[in-house]
Amino acid sequence: MSDDVTAWFTGRLPDTWFTEKPAITVDREEILLVGTLPPLAEQFQDEAATAAAESGRIARWREETRDHRIEIARQAEHRYGRKVAWGARVGGTEELFTTLSVPVMTRLRQPERRTLDTLVDAGVARSRSEALAWAVRLVGKHAEEWLADLRTAMTTVEDLRTKGPNL
Repeated sequence: MSDDVTAWFTGRLPDTWFTEKPAITVDREEILLVGTLPPLAEQFQDEAATAAAESGRIARWREETRDHRIEIARQAEHRYGRKVAWGARVGGTEELFTTLSVPVMTRLRQPERRTLDTLVDAGVARSRSEALAWAVRLVGKHAEEWLADLRTAMTTVEDLRTKGPNL
């Protein structure tokens, strides 16, 4: 499905929005599209000013393209049965907007709950839910290569299934 989604958005997005092909990520609930905007022409005296200017550029793009993005998202949501989230990056700044926060049910035994409670008690997270999200992001960050290999293997298995006999 992600190949079809990427092709559809490639054909649907205005050529002037991004300087390169946008990154499109698909999961069970959401399609996330993040595009790179043209770089800033000015130089700024420090990183904070540069980050503020980049954030401002993203905010301007978000406002200027809102109606068009909503229409594209509406069509994609109808076609693919998933919500569409948007994001943009300029230089070192990336911002996501209209993203979903989906509840995920899990059962944890006491050792795992104690780990989450330690993160909450230490002020790393405000709740068990936030602590679990933090832990998942940390694992994803440190295991990205392994996760990429796993996703590739899953795609290969899916390709083989589709080529198999219909029962």
